[in-house]
Amino acid sequence: MKNFKANGLPLLIGSLPMDNHEKATKLVLDYTPDIPLWVQLPQNKEEGMINQFLPGLPGFTEGTQKNILDTSKSDFDEEFIAFFEAYLTASESGSDLGASRFALSGTRGKGFFEFLKQVDETKTTFTALKGQVTGPITFGTAVKDEQDRNIFYNDQLKDAAIKKLAMNARWQAKEFSKRGAVPIIFIDEPALAGFGTSAYITITKEDVTQSIEAIALEIHAENGLAGVHVCANTEWDMLLGSKIDIISFDAYSFFDKFILYPEDIKAYLEKGKILAWGIIPTAKATLIASQTTQGLIQRLNDQMDELSEKIGIDKQTIISQSFITPSCGTGSLDLESAKKVLKLTHEVSAAFRQQ
Repeated sequence: MKNFKANGLPLLIGSLPMDNHEKATKLVLDYTPDIPLWVQLPQNKEEGMINQFLPGLPGFTEGTQKNILDTSKSDFDEEFIAFFEAYLTASESGSDLGASRFALSGTRGKGFFEFLKQVDETKTTFTALKGQVTGPITFGTAVKDEQDRNIFYNDQLKDAAIKKLAMNARWQAKEFSKRGAVPIIFIDEPALAGFGTSAYITITKEDVTQSIEAIALEIHAENGLAGVHVCANTEWDMLLGSKIDIISFDAYSFFDKFILYPEDIKAYLEKGKILAWGIIPTAKATLIASQTTQGLIQRLNDQMDELSEKIGIDKQTIISQSFITPSCGTGSLDLESAKKVLKLTHEVSAAFRQQ
């Protein structure tokens, strides 16, 4: 872990407002040639954060367009046993994850396979390759059983969901490793912005860290780096103290909340871990339109100076352990706004690397 340095490189977050995977992948490679990622295109219904990872789970019926795992199905017990038999097989060293239920396939996997195709066609040497899975809290509180209860509160279904996400993350990391690049897999957790509210009152910090670390474990098994992306604010100490390698946060809007954990941040960075600074806003088109590269550079410099002074770690060290990113994905924006976010990410990163 300590051998990998982010060095202010640009990194993107999951989605783009496009419907053409070939063009979307080329756009990613243009703006982030060092560490490109495969993108989700939510204009295609099967590439939504939840829909993309549902197939293969016990109780799911293909073609229903509903985020439901139905435990009342007559063959649910058989499906559940078959799922865990598949998991045990996939967990064996040397198993072909690509041929298993844990890989993306069909219309849900177009973005991933187009990405691999273009990566294989280029003669570029990549610093790393990035992928993502939906986080277990977000997934487990969005998917329901047949009685409209969140599956996160059903131990049987929660366990299956975490294992499915974990093995999918491992499959992605394995494919990236085959191409000689460091795998970076983000666990996208927008639901953690609501952690501690009445909607999640029964979910504990231990629930969060144990679920996320189960996925990180499989990423680490393929010598990959595991990141967590949270769109807004959360209780950062539970992630800073976890086995996660990269924490992605909205530095544009929530730096003042993040810096409330100086001792945790210092301990985290002293382990050689990485911060992904979401300094390019993605909240709305008008906000994006008002941004300039120089303005964002100044904002980020001020934040890094403040963090450096507060935790007693020099700024150059912080930069070496930092990625420059958008604050969130751009899938819900118009295309011109999304392209400006990519351009700003590239330019801000380039300026910091010159420093």
